[in-house]
Amino acid sequence: MSSTILQGPATAAPSHHATTPPGQRRFRNQAPRHAQGWRKTLAILWRFAFNKPANTVPRQAIPVQALSRAALLAAPDTSLWRLGHSTMLLKIDGGFWLTDPVFSLRASPLQFLGPKRFHAPPISIEELPPIRGVILSHDHYDHLDKAAVLALAAKTECFIAPLGVGEILRGWGLPAGKLQELDWWHSTRVGGLQLHATPAQHFSGRGLRDGNRTLWCSWVLEHADFKLFFSGDSGYFPGFKAIGERHGPFDLSLVETGAYNEDWPDIHMHPEQSLQAHIDLGARVMMPMHNGTFDLSLHAWDEPFERISALALAQDLTLTTPQMGERVDIKAPPAVQAWWRS
Repeated sequence: MSSTILQGPATAAPSHHATTPPGQRRFRNQAPRHAQGWRKTLAILWRFAFNKPANTVPRQAIPVQALSRAALLAAPDTSLWRLGHSTMLLKIDGGFWLTDPVFSLRASPLQFLGPKRFHAPPISIEELPPIRGVILSHDHYDHLDKAAVLALAAKTECFIAPLGVGEILRGWGLPAGKLQELDWWHSTRVGGLQLHATPAQHFSGRGLRDGNRTLWCSWVLEHADFKLFFSGDSGYFPGFKAIGERHGPFDLSLVETGAYNEDWPDIHMHPEQSLQAHIDLGARVMMPMHNGTFDLSLHAWDEPFERISALALAQDLTLTTPQMGERVDIKAPPAVQAWWRS
């Protein structure tokens, strides 16, 4: 594997104080987040604990297409499989890539408490073929799964992450030689794939005292055969337009569409905003993600699919909503199929 970091000047406000030592720096968004205050925070926690709708979790098993190593090895290049939440498996130049791999039962530091999966992953980590690279968007538990990272470490060539996340991975025992950390608007090349770290509107932290000590980002994956955008987590912000102008147009946008609420408007997008982000990016087809696997908000579990489907239809925009484990051709994704209604 050959990889090169290509650093370019940022066109937006820097994501951190460059002169601050890594152990002390705090990252920031281009625009400040709205402060909730302790009263509003307590009110949100009360709603989650005592006033949550019953339909935030599916009443029956959702459909999952099981995968095997043989099927993955036989699949053509430019294949993509959604494994759940924001975990995507891609096949590029005969090698495999994972985004935000989460395979644990719960998106939580505790496996007996916290958001529980609606479905098992379509394939186990043990069954996966060797992985060329793992792409991480930020350090939250529903995107950075320690057990999955440790299980993947031996079979993965490289981990590519935002600034600061590498320190977490090194603390878990991953060799420094396998890690690359990028700031916004910086790039790296691995074989025929160029990866650009691009801005997002979010935050980070895995505990009570490490807030915003690591960076969050979206990613542009650029190959001779396609161009793909992966949003990670983000509220809606002008950065999508800037990314589209700098790196677009895209064959496919993978845009978060779930875990939204009016009480946290600047860290997750409502479906209307997700679709606008897709438009800003100049993408041909949109795949909504960050839904269908964990209960992380107060809306019905299938509401993101229904709302984004209706919005795309009304605006005559192309949407793809594959089942978990279903193969998608990045250059020719299948049309919407309302599997969640069954």
